[in-house]
Amino acid sequence: MFQNKSIFVTGGTGSFGKEFCIFLLKKKIPFRKIVLFSRDEFKQSNFFDFLKINFPKDFTKIRFVIGDVRDGDRLKYALNDIDIVIHAAALKQVPAAEYNPIEFVKTNILGAQNIIEACFSNNIEKVIALSTDKAVAPKNLYGATKLCSDKLFISTNNIIGKRKTKFSVVRYGNVNGSRGSVIPLFKHYDNIGKTLPVTDLEMTRFSITMNDAINLVFTAMKNSFGGEIFIPKIPSYKLSDLVKAINPKKGFKIIGVRYGEKMHEELINFEESEHIYDFGKYYVHFTDNLMSKNIKNSINKIKKFRVKKKFSYNSKNNTFLSIRELKKILLEISLF
Repeated sequence: MFQNKSIFVTGGTGSFGKEFCIFLLKKKIPFRKIVLFSRDEFKQSNFFDFLKINFPKDFTKIRFVIGDVRDGDRLKYALNDIDIVIHAAALKQVPAAEYNPIEFVKTNILGAQNIIEACFSNNIEKVIALSTDKAVAPKNLYGATKLCSDKLFISTNNIIGKRKTKFSVVRYGNVNGSRGSVIPLFKHYDNIGKTLPVTDLEMTRFSITMNDAINLVFTAMKNSFGGEIFIPKIPSYKLSDLVKAINPKKGFKIIGVRYGEKMHEELINFEESEHIYDFGKYYVHFTDNLMSKNIKNSINKIKKFRVKKKFSYNSKNNTFLSIRELKKILLEISLF
């Protein structure tokens, strides 16, 4: 799949981009080069130093390019000689989106369209865009911008024409320990001896490890023929159990649910479940408005996997991680 391929990652110095790069190097995947595209030269410099020390034989296969997905011309230039694109760049903080809505529109929606046009210009083979559970029946602007982004990537498969580019999406919840998520926030408060700020003890969230997120992207790269949303089958955790796992003796303070937050997240809602196919470890979502003949023929081949009964795949009515399992996750994060 990666033999002699050039891979381009937007948000390349974010949580996913760095871990994806390290994963490929550790597994000795035979790629030609990885281009990490991001706005922050300081993060690029730090990650370059990390790679030079830890992967002295292979770090020269990593390229760092400064740029912003808002800049379509820069993307078209940077995507020259690239085979696979992983679009991980996004503005993600829910409260920040409510306060600065147009900035999220520029990055998450217009940036997505810039990626699409730049991929068309360079005839990229495959494009995998990373999405979020917050894009399902969105309650906040961040989720709404990601829903728009997903629609752009999926519907673009209708206008490919003679191009070879295939666009697909991977949708999952917050990655355990990723920057800005609840686990590092709670651990930070615990480490400095402060009371944990809990929105609501009954709140639930999906749980996915970084390795599982990367493996799902691999699955999408290997199996996609354009127009899919890949959705993993993953457990949930209760916020109350996470508090106990971090420090059972630690006090907490209920601060209330923030504007735009849901008590429980969904990866598949009831209405879209009629377009779901079950492949064991993951679901695939297709929509009926995909007009490409190749895509329709491919969908016909997997009809037997289609889920016949409508359902909601949410973090509340799900299997839950135990406190012991959460402690193990926390230990792994701290060791990294």
